Amino acid sequence: MNMNMFQQFTSPELLLIPTAPLSMLIPLFLIYHKPKLLGNRMTTATTLLLKMFMINMTSQLTLKGQKWSRLMAGLILMILLSNLLSLLPYTFTSTSQLSMNMALALPLWLATIITGLKNKLSLTLAHLLPEGSPTPLIPFMILIETVSLLMRPIALGVRLTANITAGHLLMMMVSSATINLINTYVSISSLALILLFLLTLLELAVACIQAYVFVLLVILYLQENT
Repeated sequence: MNMNMFQQFTSPELLLIPTAPLSMLIPLFLIYHKPKLLGNRMTTATTLLLKMFMINMTSQLTLKGQKWSRLMAGLILMILLSNLLSLLPYTFTSTSQLSMNMALALPLWLATIITGLKNKLSLTLAHLLPEGSPTPLIPFMILIETVSLLMRPIALGVRLTANITAGHLLMMMVSSATINLINTYVSISSLALILLFLLTLLELAVACIQAYVFVLLVILYLQENT
């Protein structure tokens, strides 16, 4: 039973060739479109989403930080589409893979650190020592802040992975209980079906929230270093 539940997170293969990279690129194919003179409902909704995102999140950045706006907009669309597409039946959940999330989190975090060291070296190093720290505790405070800084990309990747994985496991357990009880306990199976519907709505919200939180944290890291 446990193997069946976790089997949904294994990479699918076609002729012994992993198809996980293809599923990870599907959101990029959906985002890219040829420019047209007249837009449709999809392009209008995407434009409004990106405009709201730019106003609420990137407006707090400096002019140097706002150069990252296109990257952040593409990132939130990619993670959002990956989370939403993974809710479809018989699909590969790409954002449940820690390797993919760390491949997104680590370079972005490292780029913000390099940007801070390049533009504001003294201010970036000053973040390692909180203001007003006692003199005997300065080495320990620097060590603690350094460890906290190094844990940021791990927290980014693990947070997204854990939330997506936990939600899919819970939906798998409830759906299995619904199918197993449908012939014996119809009333309990109906309640489980209602619970499954509510969990699906919750996972839709979690998919949007986790994409928002991931990009928001990257923007906060960027704000500290620009």
